Amino acid sequence: MNQDMEMQLKGYGVTTAEILYRMPDHQTLLQSYIWQHYDLAPDFPEMKSFLKFWQEKLDGPLHSVRYVHRRLISASEWRALKGEFILH
Repeated sequence: MNQDMEMQLKGYGVTTAEILYRMPDHQTLLQSYIWQHYDLAPDFPEMKSFLKFWQEKLDGPLHSVRYVHRRLISASEWRALKGEFILH
């Protein structure tokens, strides 16, 4: 089994974050960065770790972070259907 499938079965979903940060040399300008990774809601340890790295190691100060999260495997995908298709 591949690593992505293992993570999904453990409850991980895809988190996508739009990070707005100030340009180091021009603080009035905002730049956008898109980050995407498998993560666990609602605590988001991977995203928090990345944002901590950003604040400690990168020059552009964070302005804001918007994110969405979606589990790829969930109970809502499975439902019982009754019906029949007849093909010629």
